[in-house]
Amino acid sequence: MPSTFSLLLRDNRLRIPAATLVALAFTYASTVPYQSIIGINELGMGNGAYSALVFFSAIVNVTTSLTLGIWSDRLKERRPLVLGLSVAGMLGFGSIAIIHGPAVFILSTLLLVPMSNSTYSLLFASLRARTNQMDRGRGAAITAMVRALFSGSWALAPGLIGLYLVNSPSMTPAYGIAALASCICFCLYFFFAPGNGSSGPAPDQAGFLASLKRIFVPYVLARVLVMSMLIALQRLNGMLSPLIITRAAGGTVVDVGFMAGLTAFLEMPFMMMWGMAQRRFRTVHVLAFGALIYCAYLLMLGFASARWHVYALLLVNACGVAAILSVPITYLQDLIADRPGLGSSLISLNSFIGAGISAGLFAFGTAITDYSGTAFVGAAAGVASIGALLYLESGRRQAQQPA
Repeated sequence: MPSTFSLLLRDNRLRIPAATLVALAFTYASTVPYQSIIGINELGMGNGAYSALVFFSAIVNVTTSLTLGIWSDRLKERRPLVLGLSVAGMLGFGSIAIIHGPAVFILSTLLLVPMSNSTYSLLFASLRARTNQMDRGRGAAITAMVRALFSGSWALAPGLIGLYLVNSPSMTPAYGIAALASCICFCLYFFFAPGNGSSGPAPDQAGFLASLKRIFVPYVLARVLVMSMLIALQRLNGMLSPLIITRAAGGTVVDVGFMAGLTAFLEMPFMMMWGMAQRRFRTVHVLAFGALIYCAYLLMLGFASARWHVYALLLVNACGVAAILSVPITYLQDLIADRPGLGSSLISLNSFIGAGISAGLFAFGTAITDYSGTAFVGAAAGVASIGALLYLESGRRQAQQPA
């Protein structure tokens, strides 16, 4: 792993996207925890209106990611796109911080902020364009390390921002921090990434619709759906664990915050561990094993009846979720390996579908049982997804065998 980190530091085409992703994490961590507070509590939006805003902003995000992903494969470099999305972030986050009004909040959250969030998949496309020229195992290790750095930044930011805003009457200054982070993203690419992503194969000249159709090929779509089910487990836990901690386990919101922060910090070494594992084992086997650990965590979470039970599951949680958050990046990019932009845009599509599946699992589980029982439902769905994943990959091996 030290050699992987040193390679990350030496190679400008890896170092700049990685550093930009660390800065980009602050835009997420500065705003996601406070967005509902601002929209509902401070600006008076109704629950239904806010839910609709979140849903349509997610559609804008996945549409932008797919469109720019396809477009980026036709360009010699992705630098102008990253710069443009960084400007969208500066305008979107900055306007909410400066102009405290519902119209600006809705417009920015619906359009500019989702565009800024699309930078995530575009930066991983830049990384993939470079790692495509390396040994596959080393490329996977680099991707896992960069995702770990992103998680570390995510874990650090909320606490620092919480301390900064502890006596503030409004949460909107957090959006000013996100605007500053977007500015740092812009500066990193403007000053230090000339020609980033321009090396490698010639730009792809396939039409937009022809590229888009590749997503809906059964081979790709089936695997995206399975990956979405796995990411849905993490989203489901995000909804369930605070409720289980504060109800069945008898904890408080302080315990919820500690669990979230500690899990995010512990994800980092586990992500690096899974990255090293991908250098020795097939990505699908690493992912299946990690997902199985997470299913075991959900199963045990359903039995939690005291605070120490939840804390005792901390390492299991971090180990499993690290695999679910980091390994699918490489897996999804491999589905369309010859087009880094299109393949990386599957990350956003996977997240979008996963959010819908997690909402469905939560609704189904809570309709037939309690929150603890819903954790059992999630574990069962996860095991079924792992089985589907292994079946799909087994079928692929059979198809590749000579007649």
